[in-house]
Amino acid sequence: MKRLIVIVGPTAVGKTAYAVRLAQELGTEIISCDSRQFYREMRIGVARPSDEELASVPHHFIACRSVTEPYNIFEYEQDALRVIGGLFESHDTVLAVGGSGLYIDALKKGVSRMPDPTPDLRARLQQMPLEEKRAQLRILDPEYYMKVDLRNPVRLQRALEVCLMTGRPYSEVVASHTPARRPFDIEVCVLQLPASDLRRRIDLRVDDMMRQGLLDEVRSLLPYRNLNTLNTVGYRELFPVLDGVVQLEDAVAAIKLNTWHYARKQMTWMRRYL
Repeated sequence: MKRLIVIVGPTAVGKTAYAVRLAQELGTEIISCDSRQFYREMRIGVARPSDEELASVPHHFIACRSVTEPYNIFEYEQDALRVIGGLFESHDTVLAVGGSGLYIDALKKGVSRMPDPTPDLRARLQQMPLEEKRAQLRILDPEYYMKVDLRNPVRLQRALEVCLMTGRPYSEVVASHTPARRPFDIEVCVLQLPASDLRRRIDLRVDDMMRQGLLDEVRSLLPYRNLNTLNTVGYRELFPVLDGVVQLEDAVAAIKLNTWHYARKQMTWMRRYL
């Protein structure tokens, strides 16, 4: 039976370096499950694998689209399965690497098809202030409210759409999804570090990103700042610096703290595989 090894772990834990070493040992290739590394214009702030790492092992779904080209999880599932199927023609084992839980789940068990909202409902929710969306979700689905990125208006809106269309909590609808059966074995490898070590690595990595030129990368993305793709830790904190309303040192501190909060959410999600 062919085998997909899925390497997961919180941001900054060392997934890329570990995956590259393992892929070299196995003579195989890597599928990215990182939903922000898809985009060409985002390099430093998403910790894209280095040119040396990309040259040493073939990677798929890295810098494959522009931030102006929407790419949803349904498309990713189909595209990734097609690539994996092709790789299995010449490899017994393929690696998948990432910290984006939804995209990893899409590979493992498929995407739950949610009902589409009526145009009126979608328009009404789009006009709803972010704080009101949060308050509504807290009432309709407190379980998902505790897990979702409360700064992500797209995920908040989608959850509310499903709650209001089905009369059920979004988390319940997702949980009722029957996992797809894949024609290959799946193994999950969880990388971990003590919390103090991980937080230190996060702080050092943010400092390194700044030295590499993250602020200039964010400046180059100013025309696209309103895209949801750019509502990402490491980018959203620096746009106000370029507006002159936040000091750089305060923004860098916020990136470190928000990255740590994101890593903790990733660790919570990954406990299911331990």
